[in-house]
Amino acid sequence: MRYISTRGEAPALSFTDALLAGLARDGGLYVPEMFPTLPRETIAGFAGRPYAQVAETVIGPFVGDEIEPAAFRAMLDDAYAQFRHPAVTPLTQIGDNLFILELFHGPTLAFKDVAMQLLGRMMDHALKERGQRATIVGATSGDTGAAAIEAFRGLDQVDVFIMYPHGRVSDIQRKQMTSVDAPNIHTIALEGTFDDCQSILKGLFNNHRFRDDLKLSGVNSINWARVVAQTVYYFTSAVVLGGPHRPVSFTVPTGNFGDILAGYIAKRMGLPVDRLVVATNENDILERTLASGTYEVRGVVPTQSPSMDIQVSSNFERLIFDACGRDAATVRRLMASLQQAGAFTLPSDTLAKIQAEFDALRTGETGTAKEMSRVHAECGLLIDPHTAVGVHAARKALEKNPSVPMVVLGTAHPAKFGDAVKKATGLTAPLPPHLAKLTEAREHFTVLPNDQGAIERFVRERARAAR
Repeated sequence: MRYISTRGEAPALSFTDALLAGLARDGGLYVPEMFPTLPRETIAGFAGRPYAQVAETVIGPFVGDEIEPAAFRAMLDDAYAQFRHPAVTPLTQIGDNLFILELFHGPTLAFKDVAMQLLGRMMDHALKERGQRATIVGATSGDTGAAAIEAFRGLDQVDVFIMYPHGRVSDIQRKQMTSVDAPNIHTIALEGTFDDCQSILKGLFNNHRFRDDLKLSGVNSINWARVVAQTVYYFTSAVVLGGPHRPVSFTVPTGNFGDILAGYIAKRMGLPVDRLVVATNENDILERTLASGTYEVRGVVPTQSPSMDIQVSSNFERLIFDACGRDAATVRRLMASLQQAGAFTLPSDTLAKIQAEFDALRTGETGTAKEMSRVHAECGLLIDPHTAVGVHAARKALEKNPSVPMVVLGTAHPAKFGDAVKKATGLTAPLPPHLAKLTEAREHFTVLPNDQGAIERFVRERARAAR
């Protein structure tokens, strides 16, 4: 399996090279040259199997012979042994044909753990095989940073630098990042928004001298391995609900489009997915784009679901590439327009192909709070505000086709957003025992200006790969 850039001007890479590269050198994102398909009987055979075994079958074709099978199997077993639930990602029913897929049973209580625990092991393995160091840089709206820090803390092969928007993440999200006292971990509170963090991150990768000097690698969902690892739970949840013998729909609260893109990939691999519903908060660029075809960046509005407070959804580029017939020239033109004018308009046939697969629904702040209250009143279940955005959208989507099971991706534990949960329900969501003392932990972070040069200097002074 080879990997190509969505912008068509970077060399094709192997899985391991794409894993370590993150962003392509032409500014594009890596995708496989083709999507493997799984036979219907293989998918049906996932019923009752351990999560790690399903992951081996789903992810294996993308890895190929890059990692020795026994080593890959050991990574999977070890990664998913870190989860507090034996099913890793269990389903909970909250209504007629309405389910929440609980993706928050990992070490940092967010869906990012499902991919990041495996990503950390794969990258560490690849670097040791090559006798190399890497400098990992990441941008986070809250959950990616904590998951990356947990996955890479203490590893000798890597130094990790995570940027988060200063004052724009929850207290628990921040402390999960800043309370880690490990010599290879560096947290940066950037004076800006998540989009500013992400813009600087891409700028670091596009500064090729800096990238080469420091052996940069990325763990955001710009890294293909992150996305493909997330396809697994689409298969496991669909099979529980009768797939592949019946279709299943999914609603995904999303900002950066990586998690729902994984559902699209699962469908391309043969999973019978009926609809993929993009659930947005008031930062509704994806809802507006699917309605009009025009992708237009506006100001970021702070909400109670901060991990979705995003205007530039990086992974949408991967979908556009596929929907426009893998025409890299079209992608380059659209991305150049985005950079220069803050907007682009999709070709009509590309928009039609996307609309054939996806719906998009927006939930405001009042609707989010009401959904948290409703789910608790009806089910005795506390959900976080991101999941509430998803549930609110899913109820609307179910009205159109109530016969198809709808799975909402529950992206974070309610305790990560305790203030929002308490305001909506009057109840406190307790942290699991392993994080009970987090609120008292000492923090370590550096506040830096929204300036790429300042970030470059900070990283260069501390990264061991440059020495």
